Amino acid sequence: MKLSAPIHELKSEAKRLKRTGAMPMVAALNHIAQREGYASWSLLQARAGKRPSTRIDQLFDQLTPGDMVLLAARPLRGKTTAALQLLLQAEKAGQGSYFFSLEYTAEAFAQKMASIDPDFDVGRMGLSLSDDISAEHIMAEVAPVVRPGMVIGVDYLQLLDQKRDKPPLQAQIEALSDFATQSGCIMVFICQIDRAFEGEERRIPTVDDIRLPNPLDLSLFNRNFFVDDDRVYG
Repeated sequence: MKLSAPIHELKSEAKRLKRTGAMPMVAALNHIAQREGYASWSLLQARAGKRPSTRIDQLFDQLTPGDMVLLAARPLRGKTTAALQLLLQAEKAGQGSYFFSLEYTAEAFAQKMASIDPDFDVGRMGLSLSDDISAEHIMAEVAPVVRPGMVIGVDYLQLLDQKRDKPPLQAQIEALSDFATQSGCIMVFICQIDRAFEGEERRIPTVDDIRLPNPLDLSLFNRNFFVDDDRVYG
């Protein structure tokens, strides 16, 4: 489907709509996309434009303090490896890191890190494998050590929504977004893609393919990356 104008011009049009107060940026982008015949802006980019890609080992240099990052993929496409590489790079850059996982055991985590860099001492990283991981737990754990540029990995987004005694996912992500803004840390969330994506012809998913059992405003994340082996698309 041919667009009425290049993607960068359509995006500028959406920005003008936002400036006039007509609608938020996300809504403005989707409005433009629907006018062009696509259900959402992310689908317009995926199907009508070229998706920019970056090597995983170059992603760290693109991140800035306060970022809220989604690293999403279907299983076995490399999203966990990409997240752990970011933590490793943050440690080597002297910025520090902390990893929260509801999936790994300590032994499995050590083995995974050794497969990425066998010479790295995983004891340098902050690590929490508690079954009670939530926004409140994350903020309490890192508060004594957090600093601008520290990379905090969460494995994974959807598991924060699993326990009924925890606040809704929306409230947790809002709290973590405020925390990232105030502290300057970089929050990186490993994220699942809905299994329905496997039936699509596209190789690379978009934000519309993220699995969300309960509502979540994805505009709280200012960086969305989709992992495909050794590259990320954003």
